[in-house]
Formats: sequence, C-alpha cells, structure tokens
Amino acid sequence: MNRNRINLAVGILLMVLFVFLLMAFQVRQTELAIVTTFSRVTRTITEPGLKFRLPWPIQKVYYLDRRVQNFESKMDETLTSDGRNLLISVYAGWTIADPEKFFVNFAGGSLTEATRRLDEMIRSKKNETVGQHPFSHFISTNPQEMKLTQVEDEILAKVKKEAADGYGIAVQFVRIKRIGLPESITEKVFDRMQKERQRLVQKFQGEGESRAMDIRTTADRDREKILAEAEREAALIRGQGDAEAARAFQVFEQSPELAVLLLKLKALEQVLQERSTLILDQRTPPFDLMKEPAPPAASGRQP
Repeated sequence: MNRNRINLAVGILLMVLFVFLLMAFQVRQTELAIVTTFSRVTRTITEPGLKFRLPWPIQKVYYLDRRVQNFESKMDETLTSDGRNLLISVYAGWTIADPEKFFVNFAGGSLTEATRRLDEMIRSKKNETVGQHPFSHFISTNPQEMKLTQVEDEILAKVKKEAADGYGIAVQFVRIKRIGLPESITEKVFDRMQKERQRLVQKFQGEGESRAMDIRTTADRDREKILAEAEREAALIRGQGDAEAARAFQVFEQSPELAVLLLKLKALEQVLQERSTLILDQRTPPFDLMKEPAPPAASGRQP
C-alpha cells in the first residue's frame, strides 16, 4: 500500500516537472522574446528572467538579440551636387527598438534579412545626402570646407526615422569609413590638388619675400639713422677736442719746459696708478724724471 503511494507521488512529481519544463522558459540579459499563439504575436518580453507560456503547439517562443548590431557597406559610387564621382563606404550600428514590429517585418526575427534591408536603406539615403553636397565637403585642401560630420548626421537623421517607423529598428550611428575616387578621375583630382598646392606655395613665397623686403628696408633705415647720429656725435667730440687742444697749446706756448714736465708727470701717474712692477730705461721719458739730477760740476780752483 505504502509503495503504491510512493510510486504515485513520484509520478505526480515527474508530471509536474514535465509540465513545468514544457511551460517555462528563460530570457537572458542579451535577449528579447516574442511569444506567438498559433503563429500570431501575442506577447513581447523585454525583461530578463523566468517566464511561462502555454505548451507547444499552442504558443511558441522566439528569441531576438538585443545587443548592438554592426555592419559595413561596400564601396559604391555616387555623385556630388557639382557632378563629381565619389566612392564611399559607411558603417552603422543598430538595435531592435520594437520587437513585435521587427519580428513581423523580418520572418522569425532574422538579423541577416534586417541587415540587408538596412544596408539598402542607408545606401539610398547616403546617395541622396551626398548629392546635396559639393565635392569640397568630402575632399579638399582646406579643412574648413570639409563637412563629413554634417553629412553623417544628415544620413543618420534620414535613416533613423524610416527604420524606426517601418521596421522597429533603432539606428544608433552612421559613420563614413572610407572615401575614394574612381580611377578615371583620380589623376584629374591629383592635378587639381597639385595646382592648388602650387598656388599656395607661390602665395606664401610672395608674402615671405614682401616681408623680407620690409625687414631689410627697416634695417637699412635704422642703420642710416644710427650712422648719422654716430657721425654727428663724433664731429661734436672732435670739435671739443680741437678746442681743448687749442687752449692747451696756448698754455704750452707760454712755458714749453713746464708743459713738457706736466705731460711727463701725468703720463707717469697714469702708468703707476696701479701696483705694477716695471723694468724700464730711466732715459726714456717720462721715467727720466725719477733719475737723480747730476751733481754740479766741481770748480778747478783749489782753496
């Protein structure tokens, strides 16, 4: 009797466990879930955790990836507003914003099909946006003319609304990855850029030569001014020296011996004003002043 009860309890427990496994499912942090009832979407689950559903085939669960999806377009040719050809590739990131709309538009929530459709949409909006900008907004020797960020923002604004309204996709970013030129016009563009560079070189050389000429002219003018000032001061000093020499000469004419003596004393004072040791001939002026005078000659008479 007791054994039958135990078997019945185990059977009930296994039945409960089987029903639990049949009806329970888990949604991870990186997932979204769509629950369909007889192939119609009846519930969208955006929060992770343990969930329940009616057993198959009444209800079925589809999982979608909620992480950011990236893709890169191929290089394709497009025209600018001034009729130039460009090769441009872009890359974009997107997520699922409306799981039900996304699931309905892409059978089974296919990311591959969504990426293909988004690629077509971005290519169309990119060509439309590039056609509204001149060539210099993409390639130019002047950085101020380039508007790559503005072009990217315009593409994103156009794609974002259409993707969200039509497919439940939130486009996070669209960026230009590469810009190239078709081989047929590459040489022409390089020639134009070379001429532009050459024009800038000539402009800078002209400005440099003009500046150098201004500097040389200013330097010559300053030199002439300084020389004239120096010549004027020299003439003034020469005149003062001549006047002083004339006055001294008049004094010397009155007593030549005294004048020579004074000149020797002055020269001797200048030589000996510092502690010096000199070995000179006493017969050389002005050092002859330090020689003792010769004693007077003796008279020939005897007392």
